Amino acid sequence: MELLKNIILVIISPRVGWEDVSQSSIPTGKIMANAFLPLLAVLAISAFVPMVYDSTLTLSKSLLSAIVQFASYFFTYFISSYMLSVFYPELVKTKTALDRLNDYILYNLIYLVLLSIAGNILPIEFAPVFFLMLYMPWIAYRGVEYLGVAKKKVTKFVIIASVMMLLLPLVISFLLNLFIK
Repeated sequence: MELLKNIILVIISPRVGWEDVSQSSIPTGKIMANAFLPLLAVLAISAFVPMVYDSTLTLSKSLLSAIVQFASYFFTYFISSYMLSVFYPELVKTKTALDRLNDYILYNLIYLVLLSIAGNILPIEFAPVFFLMLYMPWIAYRGVEYLGVAKKKVTKFVIIASVMMLLLPLVISFLLNLFIK
């Protein structure tokens, strides 16, 4: 229940949400197992919803879409974690700092996965869903205190982290679709 509260607070009020995340001691593995992976499963299942209103979609196309969507966010988490720890080694000096970085990435990706689920469920390309993706950098910005990023590096860190988490799913999806076709 506390995990759900943290997710909602990080999305609705990032400053308060990140303060709550900082005060709660939810392990990264629990966030992954109880929120991120189940949401990825829901995302994969939601890839079949367009079959209801688009008669051109087949079961095999929807299955491939589900796999690609799941994999794109799944791999984004690991790539982002690795890349940010390489670019900012001062953020991963201790196990606690590494866990905070991974929590930071997970909460931001959970928001993006929720938007992708909404995009799958809606019968049309709904522009506000795409514009809401631009809210993720604000969530990321409000979370830099949680990570303890040096003040002089905040802007650069937020830009790198946001671009990475926004673009990696798209790049991975593109590459996987290339291999599939």
